[in-house]
Amino acid sequence: MVKVSVIIPNYNHACYLKQRIDSILKQTYQDFEIIILDDCSPDNSREVIETYRANPKVSNIVFNEVNSGSTFKQWQKGVMLAKGDFIWLAESDDWCEPTLLETLMEGLLANPNVGLAFCQSCYYYEPNIVKETTYYPFYANTENGREFIQKYMLNGNNVVNASMAVWRKELFNRVNTEYTQFKFSGDWLFWVSLLQISDVFVSGKILNYFRNHNKDVSSRFYSTGNNFIENVRLYKVLHQRNIIDKSQLTTLVKRQYTIFLSVKHSVNRDNLPNIYRAFGEAMGLNEVTKTYYSLRQRLYLIKQALLPKPAH
Repeated sequence: MVKVSVIIPNYNHACYLKQRIDSILKQTYQDFEIIILDDCSPDNSREVIETYRANPKVSNIVFNEVNSGSTFKQWQKGVMLAKGDFIWLAESDDWCEPTLLETLMEGLLANPNVGLAFCQSCYYYEPNIVKETTYYPFYANTENGREFIQKYMLNGNNVVNASMAVWRKELFNRVNTEYTQFKFSGDWLFWVSLLQISDVFVSGKILNYFRNHNKDVSSRFYSTGNNFIENVRLYKVLHQRNIIDKSQLTTLVKRQYTIFLSVKHSVNRDNLPNIYRAFGEAMGLNEVTKTYYSLRQRLYLIKQALLPKPAH
């Protein structure tokens, strides 16, 4: 029985797959299997994936005949196939240092209460540009999960990329599946849900490389502003679960609104009424508009936010 199941959910990332898979095969910790899931990619992903079929580390290759439309459905499919006690969701357009798995497994195996372990990530922008990295103020540390949520997981998702984390499979069925209803913030809600029921090991080492490009889901959400709609919705879920109180909810949503105002000029204008509606429902329309707009602007925005949502 293998210790770790490495799940690679792929969609349209043929040009990155070899680097992704090879970086896993080169891990110093070798007790793992690889499960490759292709979500009906239109590029030559199948051709690249097939070159690894005979590799002894590759236990499953699944090609969807129809696109699932959800990264999180692919996560679920991979976990169902997994034979390991731990899961590493290695996204198909990322890569990593050879010691990532060894470092995180040390933290997980040292303490049975630790359900999630993650390292730091480097944001890589093509061609060959590094703009920023994630940061943790300790070289390595184990923290109480619920306390970690309050310190590090409310103002933003500190586990910015699934590829930087390894977690216990036995906890998966204890996590509320509401995260699957999100397209952008679902991973954030998933990590918070894990942290509610387990402790966390964090390495301060930068061992993961998170590729930013125009094919990723995040880029599309930022351009439409749907990231704000989902983040506000996430905060409402956290309030419903008593993870944050009403005062925290208001503060966090207002912070999202301030960030939105700073980037509003770059957001698709057709989606602005939906964004204002989301903030209005969370904060109250008057609260959303009173500080930043003239009376005429306020009346227009309130009118737009109250329009019926378009039928799909």
